[in-house]
Amino acid sequence: MAQQDGLAGFALAVVREDGKWRCSALDAGALSELDAAITELRKIRSQGAVFGMLAVDDEFFVLLRPGPGGVSVLLSDAAAALDYDIAADVLDLLRVDPPDEDDETVWPEGDLDILADLGMPGGELQVIADEVELYPDEQLQMIAQRCGFAEVFGEFLDQTQ
Repeated sequence: MAQQDGLAGFALAVVREDGKWRCSALDAGALSELDAAITELRKIRSQGAVFGMLAVDDEFFVLLRPGPGGVSVLLSDAAAALDYDIAADVLDLLRVDPPDEDDETVWPEGDLDILADLGMPGGELQVIADEVELYPDEQLQMIAQRCGFAEVFGEFLDQTQ
């Protein structure tokens, strides 16, 4: 497994409360450690939806949604677990074996219905994850658009660049 100090990308918390969306940056450690991302998301107090979006090294994205019974996760590319610790941690959490090193196929692993209640059905999330020619931030932008927080997501991206 490769060590990922200084990964490129971003980690953000998305909160919907009283019909309004907001995005805020998670600590830099959330991009490389799944437990750190989950811990930060669990600290957010909200009556509404709370989930995390991680875009890692222009390679893949992770969606995280803590709930009372655990955490739902989606990894956009299971093969990323061969090169990235955080992706391997997602597969460990899901109790899924990483793919073979020879496997060139890209497929998502985890809960495709993670955002279904927010307007992103699992089938559409599958289509977005399958768009391998897009960068993770572009895929996450499509998710933000579909769920209704594209404007605040765009503002977040503008602030991080």
